[in-house]
Amino acid sequence: MNPLPGWRAAFRIARRDAARAKGRSALVVAMIALPVLGVTAADLTYRSALPTKAEELTAELGSADARFTATSIGPVKLQQMPDGINWSTPEGAPDPTPEEQATPVDVPATFPKGSRYLTERSAPASVTTRHGIADAEISELRVSDPMLRGRIELTDGAYPRTKSEIAATSDFVKSAGLSIGDRVTVRGPEQTYTLTGTVELPADLRADALYALPGSVIAPWQKAAARDKSILPPQPSDLKWLVKGPAGAGVTWQDILAANERGVVVTSRQVALNPPPDSEVPMAGMSSGFSTEKETTAAVLTVAAMAVLEIVLLAGPAFAVGARRSRRQLGLVGSCGGSRGQVRAVVLAGGAVLGGVGAVAGVGAGFGLTALFRPMIEDYTGNRFGELTVRPWEILAIAALGLVTGVLAALAPAIVAGRQSVLESLTGRRGTRRSSRVLPVIGVITLTAGIGIAVWGAVAGDTGFVAGGSVLAELGVLGCIPVIVGFLGRLGRRLPLTPRIALRDAARNRGRTAPAVAAVMAAVAGSVAIATYTSSYAAEQEYRFVPNMTPGTVALSASDTGANADLPRSRAAVEQNYPVSGRPADFGRVWAGSDCSVYYEEENGCGTLELVKPTGKGHNCPLKGEGAKELALRLSADEHKRMVNSPACMDENYTMVAFGTGDHKIVIGGPDVLATYVELDDPAAAKALAEGVPVLLNPAYAKNGEVTLKATHTYNDRDKKNRAQHPGKARTTTDRLKVYVAPDRFAATPGIRMVMPEKAAERLGLHVEDHGSFYALHRDATDAETQAAHAALDRAGNRAYLMHSNEIYRTQDDTILLILALFAGVVTLGAAAITTGLSKADAEADLTTLSAVGAPPGVRRSLSGFQCLVVALTGVLLGTAAGLVPAVALRLTDLRAALADMRDDPMESAYTPIVMPWETIGLLALVVPVLAGLLAAGLTSSRLTLARRAG
Repeated sequence: MNPLPGWRAAFRIARRDAARAKGRSALVVAMIALPVLGVTAADLTYRSALPTKAEELTAELGSADARFTATSIGPVKLQQMPDGINWSTPEGAPDPTPEEQATPVDVPATFPKGSRYLTERSAPASVTTRHGIADAEISELRVSDPMLRGRIELTDGAYPRTKSEIAATSDFVKSAGLSIGDRVTVRGPEQTYTLTGTVELPADLRADALYALPGSVIAPWQKAAARDKSILPPQPSDLKWLVKGPAGAGVTWQDILAANERGVVVTSRQVALNPPPDSEVPMAGMSSGFSTEKETTAAVLTVAAMAVLEIVLLAGPAFAVGARRSRRQLGLVGSCGGSRGQVRAVVLAGGAVLGGVGAVAGVGAGFGLTALFRPMIEDYTGNRFGELTVRPWEILAIAALGLVTGVLAALAPAIVAGRQSVLESLTGRRGTRRSSRVLPVIGVITLTAGIGIAVWGAVAGDTGFVAGGSVLAELGVLGCIPVIVGFLGRLGRRLPLTPRIALRDAARNRGRTAPAVAAVMAAVAGSVAIATYTSSYAAEQEYRFVPNMTPGTVALSASDTGANADLPRSRAAVEQNYPVSGRPADFGRVWAGSDCSVYYEEENGCGTLELVKPTGKGHNCPLKGEGAKELALRLSADEHKRMVNSPACMDENYTMVAFGTGDHKIVIGGPDVLATYVELDDPAAAKALAEGVPVLLNPAYAKNGEVTLKATHTYNDRDKKNRAQHPGKARTTTDRLKVYVAPDRFAATPGIRMVMPEKAAERLGLHVEDHGSFYALHRDATDAETQAAHAALDRAGNRAYLMHSNEIYRTQDDTILLILALFAGVVTLGAAAITTGLSKADAEADLTTLSAVGAPPGVRRSLSGFQCLVVALTGVLLGTAAGLVPAVALRLTDLRAALADMRDDPMESAYTPIVMPWETIGLLALVVPVLAGLLAAGLTSSRLTLARRAG
């Protein structure tokens, strides 16, 4: 028998039913379209934001055909790969002689005949702004040339036309407070230019750069520096040539080989997009190459797998609403001779119809929203889309996914509808069905197996098992939901009337409560999984981050020595322009013999100072040297973290030298340095400094409360003053100093190992000098304040500089977590609304009975509110538990990789924390369920038209 006529009728019934129940159909379409919309928008955004090879070349070359550059080894034969990135001299060729390296390369002679070219050169500079002084890169490039379209675009004003004009990127103009027509002065040569326009780099919207005509900045600057030795000369980059080849020919591989013969490296658009075979590439045998394709991560696989399940669970309750409301229609199909299979076909056809509409609507809305929010996305990512990249097969697959999941979502309601008797369907009676006793058992087994598989996959590093186990665990929780809902009915015994009815109604009608709880659980599980992984990864990156200074501080350091530093004026410049709080903490530097910052030209022409680290346990880092790798094999991640953060290992992997200290990292200071910069609030430490006792921040350098200070007092003959006081040969002293030892955690203080009072240094025969001040900030400085401070320092003689704290590791994680919470909240509200619809479809008779026995009108409204609250709260709690499975499994995958790296390099961090996003969970567990209940109660009518009880 041909089944097509039966299905044709089923689709016709489904289409007419969807058109008749527009509200319910719109709900189902929305539930399917929303996930499809999200996936479509994500696919379009990812593909468009990820530049193609052609777009990368446009960002580098504009519309030019190639870029020619000379190397630093002179006109010597080279070999290069087609991408122009890798190059070398031929294998076995002799190293170029100094004469060859000094010989200039005639790059224009290598251009194809009939070519046109532009030159490009840049130099870092300090320029004046409306607020003060800012650093920027100035490029000499004729940006008005059509050859640069696609790489640099004019956004306002006009391109520079004369050597007294300049253009700047929009981001720089905004931070500098400039406007078109303002004058910009390059500090040093004091060359002034008129700002004629703003430009943007589509590949880097956040660039701070200025553009002038060739020969208008660097050459005059060099001439000014040659005339006045007080002007620092520019530090220009190597000259580059952007070349437009002959019309229709471009720059070919043969042109590149000819240029290589003369020592020129070429990046050609034509060759990069259509590389020659390896047989024509001389360097191919020397380069093994590497793949730039990245392996799909476990996180992507897991999220994708859970997304499919989520779509099914979101749409399933909506189809259950439709099946309940269409019971009489389905009963008529059965009464006219329709089989159970044909009843199921009607419901499945409804899933196909609405799934198809939802898929098309979702894809269309995804395109529309991506185009609408494209400027916002581009600003967020920092680069313009070259074009809206569409992969047709991917879009079709997303649409097909929506269609298929729509059918799958209708599968369970179709089976239930097929099992109902014709009499129950026609009379509206619900009948009684016992809950399956097998399903919860299967659910527990599936949950346990899923957790085990996900954990095993994480430990083994198999991403497929992580994704499969996570989905299996969530399915196991789904199987347990009817039992959990049934248990809720027992909790209402001592509750007031309305919540007691809501709990018992949920338990009695598990067929409609369980799918709605499952929908909430699916949305929350996905959000909690991503939020947990994101917050955990952010905590790991923050731990790995090494600050250059104590966060929330700034240091003013002298760039000159002695009285020439003129620090009082520099301190005033900072204090008047920067958001400092409290008084400055002045610090100094200390040295032995002649000052190495002055007498550094001769070998052994100045003194040395060393803080000697003792040997033995607690002093030597066990993760360095012999036996370190063997030890690393036995360490867990937590044990390794404690060891690598111990004072003994603190300076072994990374150390920062600043504040004029040298390798000994000793600063001269008082209690204010401890309070402002070290943030050591210890009266005993402050008292020790006041009494002339140094404070040691790294206990690994102390033994029995003392440190060893080794000094070589070497005096340079040019150091007349000190040499006269210290005639004779250099002498070496080793002193044992009593110190106050700070707690272990202060060993990580950036740039300082010990704070020494001035009188202690003088007692040891060391030299000291005021070197700067530490300031605490009550907030981050704005661009305007930073530029104003730099300008004030310049007016003070430019004899000191500001050292800023690089910020604590920051990402967009807070924004991501908020978006996830909002998404899960919206879905939770939607699923709760579906439950309300189901309850109203099923409970009209019960509500009629309540009204008949004298229940107040408000009971109907409060009952709807509590029904939503029960579903939302149950789904959120179960979703939180289910979402932890993939998050923990993914972090275990990361831990496995981190441990492997640590055992290869024992100083490498293996810290892989699991951090719960409590704010997100709190929002979902408390705010969203209460909001769902209040909305349901507020939107439900308290009036009920009494009707005759069925039957």
